[in-house]
Amino acid sequence: TGPFAGPYAGRPYTGAEYARFVLDVLDKLAIPRFAIAGNSLGGEVAWRVAAAEAQRVSQLILVDSAGYPLDGVSLPLGWQLARLPVLGHITEHLLPRPFIVQGLVAVYGDPRKITEPLVDRYFELTLREGNRAALVQRAQQWSPSEGVATVTGVTAPTLILWGGRDQLIVPSTAQRFAKDIPGAQVQVFDDLGHVPQEEDPVRTVAAVKAFLR
Repeated sequence: TGPFAGPYAGRPYTGAEYARFVLDVLDKLAIPRFAIAGNSLGGEVAWRVAAAEAQRVSQLILVDSAGYPLDGVSLPLGWQLARLPVLGHITEHLLPRPFIVQGLVAVYGDPRKITEPLVDRYFELTLREGNRAALVQRAQQWSPSEGVATVTGVTAPTLILWGGRDQLIVPSTAQRFAKDIPGAQVQVFDDLGHVPQEEDPVRTVAAVKAFLR
């Protein structure tokens, strides 16, 4: 889930709405019980699902998760432009490659890991039909003050993973989640950023596997 995940026609781009959509899909697939994980906005979707259907969620994994209001957040340039009334609509047709690079620099703890093939992949995802318009809609519906005061209703065993160099959602947020979710475990990767599962998939998946076992 995120700004490059495809258009979401006719429904608002909110965590609560995404969670309802995920539950609709799981109901359609007749999956009664499951573990769920998410990164960033996807993390908010995951914990909202776990709160709404506590009896169905066996385990929850939050990775640099959104959900609380953001104070002093430093947004990537492309996201800032998408939020503007006029320039935002221009980005529906034009999202230059340097904006993609700047966005990756904002979410990677170590910019040296940003390779040309990685930039190519992110850029290609923005070319999917409807994606740029979806990015604009999501950006314009979002505000730093959105979110909840406390995460309530989550009872599943929870693992909270965080990048210590996260510039978008500060690492102290991990402890905030841990305070609101009883028994939650926290693991911080000091050298990684907002997408630790991309920067170091081997190390982060090891933590996930150990938790799921």
